Amino acid sequence: MIEELSDLQLQASDNWCDFYNKLQAGKSNGKLLEIVTNAAEIVTKAATLLCPDFEENTQTLQRKIELLKSRKVDVQADLQNAGKKRKRAVEDWLINVENNITEFETLEQEIQCSRFYSRQKLAERVERMTKEVMELDEQSDFPGGLFLEVDESIGQLMLTPSHNGQAFLQNFDDIWASLMDDNILSIGIYGMGGVGKTTLAMHAHDNLLNEPKFLGHVYWITVSQEFSIHKLQSDIAQALKLDFSCGSEEKKMAAQLFQTFQKMESFVLILDDVWKQIDAEKIGIPPRRDGCKLVITSRSKEVCYRMGCQKIIKVNTLSKQEAWELFLKKFGRDELHPEVEEICKKMVKRCGGLPLALVTLAGSMRGVTDIHEWRDASEELKQSCMGRADMENEVLPILLYSYDRMRDPKLQHCFLYCSLYPEDYPIGREELIKNFISEELMDRRLSWRAENDQGHAILNQLERACLLERDWDGYVKMHDLIRDMALGITKHNHRYMVKTGRHLREIPDVQEWTEDLDKISLMKNSIKEISIGMSPNCPRLSTLILSQNPLKSIPDCFFTQMRGLRTLNLSETSIQYLPHSISDLENLKTLLLKHCYSLKSVPTLEKLRLLTRLDLAYTKIEELPDGVESLTNLKVLDLVGTSLSMIPTGILHSLSLLQKLRLPIDIGVPIEDVLALKQLEDFCGSVNSVSDLNRLITFLQSMTQPSFYSIFLISKFVEQSYLAESRSKLVCFEHQSLMDSSLGEGKILLPRDIEELIFSGSGLRMVSLADGFLMLNNARYIKKCNVYREGEIECIIRLPSTEEQQSRGVSFQSLEGLSLFELPNFIDLFMWEGKGAVAPLLPGIFTQLTDLLIYRCNKMKKFIPWSLLQTLPNLQKLEVISCKEIEEIIGDEDDDGSPIINSSAEVTMPRLKVLKLEDLPKLKSICKGMMICDSIENIIMTRCTNLKKVAPLDGQPSPPPSLKEIRADAKEKEWWESLEWEHPNAINFLQPFVKFVPSWPYSF
Repeated sequence: MIEELSDLQLQASDNWCDFYNKLQAGKSNGKLLEIVTNAAEIVTKAATLLCPDFEENTQTLQRKIELLKSRKVDVQADLQNAGKKRKRAVEDWLINVENNITEFETLEQEIQCSRFYSRQKLAERVERMTKEVMELDEQSDFPGGLFLEVDESIGQLMLTPSHNGQAFLQNFDDIWASLMDDNILSIGIYGMGGVGKTTLAMHAHDNLLNEPKFLGHVYWITVSQEFSIHKLQSDIAQALKLDFSCGSEEKKMAAQLFQTFQKMESFVLILDDVWKQIDAEKIGIPPRRDGCKLVITSRSKEVCYRMGCQKIIKVNTLSKQEAWELFLKKFGRDELHPEVEEICKKMVKRCGGLPLALVTLAGSMRGVTDIHEWRDASEELKQSCMGRADMENEVLPILLYSYDRMRDPKLQHCFLYCSLYPEDYPIGREELIKNFISEELMDRRLSWRAENDQGHAILNQLERACLLERDWDGYVKMHDLIRDMALGITKHNHRYMVKTGRHLREIPDVQEWTEDLDKISLMKNSIKEISIGMSPNCPRLSTLILSQNPLKSIPDCFFTQMRGLRTLNLSETSIQYLPHSISDLENLKTLLLKHCYSLKSVPTLEKLRLLTRLDLAYTKIEELPDGVESLTNLKVLDLVGTSLSMIPTGILHSLSLLQKLRLPIDIGVPIEDVLALKQLEDFCGSVNSVSDLNRLITFLQSMTQPSFYSIFLISKFVEQSYLAESRSKLVCFEHQSLMDSSLGEGKILLPRDIEELIFSGSGLRMVSLADGFLMLNNARYIKKCNVYREGEIECIIRLPSTEEQQSRGVSFQSLEGLSLFELPNFIDLFMWEGKGAVAPLLPGIFTQLTDLLIYRCNKMKKFIPWSLLQTLPNLQKLEVISCKEIEEIIGDEDDDGSPIINSSAEVTMPRLKVLKLEDLPKLKSICKGMMICDSIENIIMTRCTNLKKVAPLDGQPSPPPSLKEIRADAKEKEWWESLEWEHPNAINFLQPFVKFVPSWPYSF
């Protein structure tokens, strides 16, 4: 099949090429008709072979889109008729629906123009869109209705869990009334673990962000059981975006925090999970004064009293009915078989009305249908809860039961491994999965990609079972009670010693290092040294984690009685030299030294023949450790950011099992060695020539497994931090690497699945970026493009005519992000030769573009003409920075100087969320027409003092519904107050959103 398709591709390409040449020559004859006919037959046959269900699937998607449009009309009608404040989820749903409708319209155009070799990608898009549309259809039920019962913040929302019940609403009303009462300055919220204190406080936090009374000065700090004054001060400073100028002395830090709070007219500080009395003044929190409130949550009523809370609110457990409703909601079904319902109610009763227990129980039982399994589960839970008399501990048996219900040992082992991290610590999913692989906690798979997929599946299962919770994108965390349960299990069965995040200054006494220990984690402490002569007797110890400590040295004898050690993590320490005893750890499989910036050398690794993962990224080593060529089982080698000057030829060739290889990007890779790595799936490094680049890309595309890659052509000055954990598929040309005049059209290969392309001083001798793309094969589907310091680039596309553009085939239809940096001759996004009417662009060009950054392009005078604004229908983020000549963002004149817009014309940017304008001394206008931009969330304007009007905010009787924040330079308050507004009260209703910040760059 593959060979047949390959032949078809060759035939089709030849026929279309012949057709094109004949057409250009004007030789339309019978032979030409024959060529076209042959090509059409080949295309049809190939398209059918590649995607036999393509037409049917596209029609199915079209039907679903039409149904979604109808549902959208119904929802909008309901919203208009009611006049209440709609839920944020409803707003997001409408935006997502509109995006899908727009994308489908673009997709239809692409299908009509598609050739057989692009249909496979189109088929994948159809499949993806069908899933998205089905999900949107399912979401359109909106449990609880379209409108808010309690006003939700449209500001910087935290991930507030859903909540139900009269008890929750009553507690929230009490908290909110206290927050609005000027006589109550401190509030305590207490209740047993898992009862929902944090959820209530989160909901209050979210609503306060949109409360004008506090001007957005609402700060959330998680305290936890293991806290210190210094850590709490640092966390508060981070929330305040405050850099301590006084050093790390606690008294001076307290004074600086005190001064910062005193400058605020009002604020709310929420301290979550307080275990014991905190001296507020010692931290730097001002004593009670009007407009400033302190909120704490604690398991102890006594703590609330001792901290002087004026209002103390107890969070009670749920009523029987509320508990049942919450269970059903999390279980995902409203109706149950009568016998199953009876069993469920008994199980729910054992949860004692604790939300955490109910949610966890529902997660563990999701998907169970057999009545026998239900009865068995009920008996298990009954046995688990026996002997528990007090309510505080009653939640732990429920959690333990949910752990036991997993059955699968690999799920249990992976779950317990998460307890090695500190309390309330956001754990990166990618980091966790790498550790699951290194620790051999999962089933073995043939490829790194397959193991990575398995890791994500396991984390998803743990999330669905509510034993892990998603913190933010790419991170998970454990509820402190669930972590307590996990650590309780490890004390009896798996023998962990976990002392993390406690600010320990010394390593635990040798007596605590017992012979039966399996894993030890001391990460994120303040341990600077290990006593000379300390040699713990831990023959069974398999994992030792000392990362994130200021550890400078380890005595040579420390590892002599740890011969069973398989994982050693010393990442992010201050260690300079490793003890020679590491060379004798012959069972070691993972050695992690990432971000050990002081590490200059590593002892011989010759005996560590079982090693599968070696991470030396961002260390100061100048030579590869002795014995690396002996590591024939090595699968992961990371050397990014090191001081290596070369990779000796032949070294990599001996590491035939490598799946992931990351090399310093300022030295050329021995290309023959890399081409010998037949298991390679993830590569980062540089090549010395276009020839080497083409060979490497051909090699990567021949691999059976999909790959990640970051490839640099002749890299010398790139910032290596850019690649710290890049998961993009990118290629970068820089340092005059494209100066060769022999480089013709399509001479440089790019991978078929490339996502990001970078030009950085590469010597592009092109007026337009599109012309530069013509040298590159497979550039059509790039999602992100960054262009740095390219002296000859004047525009993105130069168009003598639409026909020429069409023939050259540069469409930018998949581009989502475009960044232009320091282009001294850049004039405009689009340029046409000659004068006269502007020719229309090809349909679909830039329709996927969401992010656009223009920096130091000092010949630009306007960003885009109004007539071409529809070219960017999905633009969400626009940043224009340090462009000294720019006068307009949306131009009101055509290239020939004729006006095309007046003050009454409407200019719509339907999806713009972020507008950032910085250091534009000649900017006079964002837009002279009436700008409609209801989606705007953040606006930042600094050093734009010639600007008189802020178009996205002008002419409106109220702020845009999605507006979160307006930032301006603290030195430019007078300019802000001098701005002109169509609406007389605009300056007043916008004031709560305005923040004046110091004169340094900010990003959203």
